[in-house]
Amino acid sequence: MSEDRAGYDATHIELLGEAEAVRLRPGMWLGSVGERGLHQAVFGVVEWAVNEVLGGRGERLAVTLHGGGSVRVAVSGASGVPCADDGTGLEELLTSHHPGARRCDRRRVGVGVFGNGPFLTNALSSRLTAEVRRGGTGWVRTFERGVAVGERAPVTGTDGGGDATVIDFRPDGDIFETVVCSYDALAERFRELAFLYGGLDLTLTDARRPDAPRSNRFHFPAGAADFVAFLAGTATAPAPFHFVHDDPRMNGSVEVALKWRHAPGGDHIRTFVNGWATTDGGAHLTGFHEGLRTAVAALADEHRFTPAVTAVVSVKLDHPDLTGATRRTLSGPAVHTCVADAVAEHLRSWDGPGQDQGRGQRDA
Repeated sequence: MSEDRAGYDATHIELLGEAEAVRLRPGMWLGSVGERGLHQAVFGVVEWAVNEVLGGRGERLAVTLHGGGSVRVAVSGASGVPCADDGTGLEELLTSHHPGARRCDRRRVGVGVFGNGPFLTNALSSRLTAEVRRGGTGWVRTFERGVAVGERAPVTGTDGGGDATVIDFRPDGDIFETVVCSYDALAERFRELAFLYGGLDLTLTDARRPDAPRSNRFHFPAGAADFVAFLAGTATAPAPFHFVHDDPRMNGSVEVALKWRHAPGGDHIRTFVNGWATTDGGAHLTGFHEGLRTAVAALADEHRFTPAVTAVVSVKLDHPDLTGATRRTLSGPAVHTCVADAVAEHLRSWDGPGQDQGRGQRDA
């Protein structure tokens, strides 16, 4: 053994704080320090806020873009995040690092690749303030580069304002190549979430130019059916074929909406797991194709039509098995079987393309 190796001991190991470790290698956690990584930092807070709404701890979600790169995320209408004296609740959410697989179940949106949510955003922000209003009292906590500054302070004037949690952060310009978010990129993801979770009510406002503000509300009660109508470029009749099916064999549910394509071209299918886009497909996509082939074969005995579709396949699972470095592929034979069975069963009960749904797809 060489002299250098023999002299290696614990004094050579540098112990980093949790936020400091993230700041040292930000691209490892966000995939990029460019605009894409900046948006991931925003999504970390927004997707956490969506879970507050889905869990009954909020009713409405508002995201506002301000000058200088500042982003405000407000969850209002319910209990607000606990803010205990021992640091649990709010401070744990913003300063505690939980490495490993994302916490997932069918009632939650997957938050980022590693499931760290607001913690990563806080660590990579030059400044973040978190305000909690609960039962007529309020508290505010300030952080700089992931580290708490000063003491938690009371907020006055909360009467009549309702319970809420508000996180306002400014991404760190020393970390990111740009701190200017793309309104259109954020709107695309927020619209997608509102389609996949029909009860969600989310507003995005761009206040960076006072002379030209813009705002969009994303609220689609019909869920995936509204999503397919949007993808197909029409909200007119016929309405999309749509169903939601629970199946204990995969510990979850599948929601499918589709419209037969009237234009030339192949299928246009979007797939998701717990609100997470699976761009590389997987078991739910292959199951959908198998169920569709089974149903089309049965319908073809009575109808002649072109079976190309625009579709959304969204599964919500308690224990999703996402594979690959970017976790964009869903595995699981049970998911394949359950989706295939559900698609075939529900399409068989449909009257077929002789009805309004597929009338335009019959061959001449």
